[in-house]
Amino acid sequence: METAVGKTIQEIENNALEALDKVLGIAEVEALSTRYLGRKGELTTFLRNISKLDDDERPMAGKAANILKIKLDAAFKQALDRFSTDDGAISSIDITLPGRPQLRGTIHPVTRITKEISDIFLRLGFDIVEGPEVETDYYNFEALNIPKYHPARDMQDTFYVSDSILLRTHTSPNQPRVMEKVDPPVRMIAPGKVYRCDSDLTHTPMFHQVEGLMVDKNISFGDLKGTLSTLIHQIFDKETSLRFRPSFFPFTEPSAEVDIRCVMCKGKGCRICSWTGWLEVLGAGMVHPAVFENVGYDTSVYTGFAFGMGIERLAMLKYGIDDLRKFFENDMRFLRQF
Repeated sequence: METAVGKTIQEIENNALEALDKVLGIAEVEALSTRYLGRKGELTTFLRNISKLDDDERPMAGKAANILKIKLDAAFKQALDRFSTDDGAISSIDITLPGRPQLRGTIHPVTRITKEISDIFLRLGFDIVEGPEVETDYYNFEALNIPKYHPARDMQDTFYVSDSILLRTHTSPNQPRVMEKVDPPVRMIAPGKVYRCDSDLTHTPMFHQVEGLMVDKNISFGDLKGTLSTLIHQIFDKETSLRFRPSFFPFTEPSAEVDIRCVMCKGKGCRICSWTGWLEVLGAGMVHPAVFENVGYDTSVYTGFAFGMGIERLAMLKYGIDDLRKFFENDMRFLRQF
């Protein structure tokens, strides 16, 4: 059937469907729909020119045009369904592609060891306390029997905010803070961040410590040794031996450095333990009477012990980590191991 422009219904159908097979996006489908079905489209023009046909041709031409209109309208809608994005990208799912794994977080080794230590002491009846990281000189030093100009201050390279405000160099300030508010008996540990002016393979400006304190009547050095032995045996194993060496801390008397049998070589001697078979892990001692006097405890009635350890140090020994900086570099290859 010839139109006024010389095209038949079959030619319009063939051209429209052939063009539809080549479209690459929504915009092209919509343009094609306008070209054939729009107000000035080829099929619309055909319908308007039917009156120019002979009387016996009009019914058949009108019927054929309406059937084609329905067919093209359905074809264009189907094509639009194949395209999903505004920019015309083809939406399809390739079921042969491998799935994308879901990335899962893990607990940081420092957090893991902190929680393990906390759980051990909770089972022993200790409380967990927290204190400010920006501390006063009084609680960080003076209340712990380290007055101004005391030589022991040189043991800790301190970040000072002002003459009387600093970043705490240990978590020990929690001890006088708690004792000022609570009458004996006291059982507490205080894990947290501390700050010192150090930065090398074995030191960082910020690291983590946990302090412990027990105060009651008749607390002895034997209680301290039993408590620390329980801690070390549960973190490592029951075969890990401890030894206590005399040392000095201003806030304890007597004081001791605590070593453990090297967990790497089992005491045979290696590079990690400097061929001694022993590793220093913490400091401890009986609370100095001056500390009790600062918080109003009766030294004739109460005694106590205190200890402190670096959490990164324990994590390095437990997991065989040889560089302290790995804890803070956020290397996913390292962290995924935990």
